Amino acid sequence: MTRKIVVGITQGDTNGIGYEVIIKALSDARILELCTPVVYGSSKAFGFYRKNIPETENINTNIVSSAKDAHPKRVNIVNCLPDNIQIEPGQCTNDGAKAAITALEKAVQEMKEGYIDALVTAPFNKRSVNEETFKYAGHTEYLTNEFNAQDGLMFLCSDKMRVGVATGHIALSKVPGVLSSELIVRKLKIMNESLKRDFGIVMPKLAVLGLNPHSGDKGLMGDEEKAIIAPAIKMANEQGILAFGPYPPDGFFSVNMQYKFDAVLAMYHDQGLIPFKSLAFDSGVNFTAGLPIVRTSPDHGTAFDLAGENKANPQSMISSIYLAVDVFRNRERYEEMNANPLKVKEFETQQKERPGKPVIA
Repeated sequence: MTRKIVVGITQGDTNGIGYEVIIKALSDARILELCTPVVYGSSKAFGFYRKNIPETENINTNIVSSAKDAHPKRVNIVNCLPDNIQIEPGQCTNDGAKAAITALEKAVQEMKEGYIDALVTAPFNKRSVNEETFKYAGHTEYLTNEFNAQDGLMFLCSDKMRVGVATGHIALSKVPGVLSSELIVRKLKIMNESLKRDFGIVMPKLAVLGLNPHSGDKGLMGDEEKAIIAPAIKMANEQGILAFGPYPPDGFFSVNMQYKFDAVLAMYHDQGLIPFKSLAFDSGVNFTAGLPIVRTSPDHGTAFDLAGENKANPQSMISSIYLAVDVFRNRERYEEMNANPLKVKEFETQQKERPGKPVIA
């Protein structure tokens, strides 16, 4: 019998929609059949938000000091916040930001200790956490540092498409100066390896977007495509990566080109996230590729304007939990296959009969 994996879930900002989407997601009985959830935060805050969601009254909770004591058939809550925590739905406060950082740090500590198998992070407000002790642009950068990864990739995933970004949380004005052929090749390597290891795709096909309108229009609107992006694609091809492009970013998604590839690499944050969220906002997942651990999160923010009103859609959180479990299982399978060449051949044959389709655990 396959053991249930333990999924740590951080609360995010206390005053956002984090608790609401977590509670709604964990009210789905299928989640408890799939994994053992451990929420890092406050039982007081969990109870506060739960009162506003009548349909979740039957959730069985278990308050613990550590995930090592988690009950496999209950929603476990690691109390890592003070009892006098201030809960102000919809307000961007220092207390809400501090709570998000504390919950994240506790979950990371327990992941390092081996008590949880995968991590799902509810959103925090980047401005408010940076006003506290958190000096990273976001979860991706923090986790890359904490787990000593050489690099990470913000990888937005849904059932039908995956979009990564070469540059993440930086000002748009800085993107051209940061882009380099080496950076793009590095991100393509992470994406390619992740599609194999985390999604079970044998020979991933990657699309690379240009930076400028019409991909520069042969230098008329910029030369980054010719000077940086095209050489990067050639370098990646020489290393066995099936990368294609650069494609004009303005028309790529409008003609459904994204569905012809296993993943798309955009050059900057909004170039990738705007079309992705437009097409898959409710079910999209932000996955951090390139880390030695599994981390996912909903593809939305704190949504302070919806907090405490029982209006938040939990589907992205549900998808995040499912994807975390799938990736963890796929990594187990990948490691097992690498230790057995015969299984690798069998797997490759199976996948070639279903090109581009990921194996779901």
